[in-house]
Amino acid sequence: MLTRLEQAQKAWGGSHDAIDNWLNERQDVLVSYCKLAGLPPYTADKQTLPEVDNIKQFCQLLVDYISAGHFEVYDRIVSQCEINGGKHKLLAEEQQARLTETTQAALEFNDLYAESTESDDLDGFDQNMAALGNALEVRFELEDQLIATLFESASNKAETA
Repeated sequence: MLTRLEQAQKAWGGSHDAIDNWLNERQDVLVSYCKLAGLPPYTADKQTLPEVDNIKQFCQLLVDYISAGHFEVYDRIVSQCEINGGKHKLLAEEQQARLTETTQAALEFNDLYAESTESDDLDGFDQNMAALGNALEVRFELEDQLIATLFESASNKAETA
């Protein structure tokens, strides 16, 4: 996932402030996820669960990231694709619809753990983190496809102008 983020930042970074901010938020989510999961380069004692406060901070980052995508970025991309060309708008709308499935997984994780007060409230945490990781991987791929659709539609419009 981190490699995909680096590729996205390299390909589209600096092209638009909203996309830059969004990719930076994605990086924050990924780093926090890796820390909670004890993934390299962050190691954790596999026998203990993360601190509840760290989980709450992650949930807040996750919800902020999901919200930015849905309420700031996706609609702008679809609208721009509509301006640039009809087929790209349909593709962007399809990708946006598929993102909704991953949103549900993230919100379910948030609902389970954002209000946890003790480590006793963390039943199934490892399995839920793994499921969330899979959903995030799909989400990031779809988001990258959505951004690529935007740039392809803009490129096609520039070529026909």
